[in-house]
Amino acid sequence: MDGKRVLVTGGAGFIGSNLANSLAEDNDVIAIDDLYLGTPENLDDAVEFHDMTVLDDDLPTEGVDVVFHLAALSSYKMHEENPTKGARVNIEGFVNTVEQARKDGCDTVVYATTSSIYGSRTEPSPEDMPVESRTGYEASKLGRERYAEYFHHHYDMQLAGMRFFSVYQGFGGAEEHKGEFANTVAQFTDKIANGESPELFGDGSQTRDFTHVDDIVRGIELAAEERLQGIYNLGTAESYSFNEMVEMINEVLGTDVEPEYVENPFEVYVHDTKADYSKIHEATGWEPEVSFEEGVERVCEPYLE
Repeated sequence: MDGKRVLVTGGAGFIGSNLANSLAEDNDVIAIDDLYLGTPENLDDAVEFHDMTVLDDDLPTEGVDVVFHLAALSSYKMHEENPTKGARVNIEGFVNTVEQARKDGCDTVVYATTSSIYGSRTEPSPEDMPVESRTGYEASKLGRERYAEYFHHHYDMQLAGMRFFSVYQGFGGAEEHKGEFANTVAQFTDKIANGESPELFGDGSQTRDFTHVDDIVRGIELAAEERLQGIYNLGTAESYSFNEMVEMINEVLGTDVEPEYVENPFEVYVHDTKADYSKIHEATGWEPEVSFEEGVERVCEPYLE
């Protein structure tokens, strides 16, 4: 993208700040965030920041060409602590943002949904497979997808819903302040580098499709450039277990820290994930460029300096 005026909601958070900073190289970027998990320190000076929530009625949507809607209560645990707030932020906040942007003449939206709705699968999950809501978090993201259909059919807008898989970057990126809500790669690396044992649920055999944030940002930008409509996966089509992750981190750091295995505290838990990214590849040519091996090396690098 080049020369556009864009709004990034949740723009001071992990994925949002990476996206905003990337876009700001060639575009006029506005970021809003209520600072629940974000911090303005994540943002480059070129990004115009507003401390506000997606539920506000005076969002800075005037003159905006594209909305990137990433603001959300972004985990099962966050949502279950206050389901009503979760629904308001994740669904009402989405509708409020899109409606204000639409009234100001914007017809292109790229938004975050979730791959959690696929449940536990060791085979790649395509976008057209049957899905269900097992948690309030998943219900709220599916609610976004249904409202996106409404805006498309009723107002002829283009809305691309991106189902992210396990997005990661190191604490040297934009995750350190998030604590327990930071991605597991960053958390485990920091613990191992400091001689502490990371806690793995069960026997550590659960697998994730770990996708580097740089690949996620590139996919989001392509979705906007192509004005995609519908639902798209962003993942690598490869999965690694938590045990394998710990081994890889130890190998790169030159350490030998054993994990601690603990009982899984969650009633609903996705054990395995893997993306089928063929749809966005066919639409834009996108494919992951950062292998998990390279990604782990990037996360570990600051601890080796």
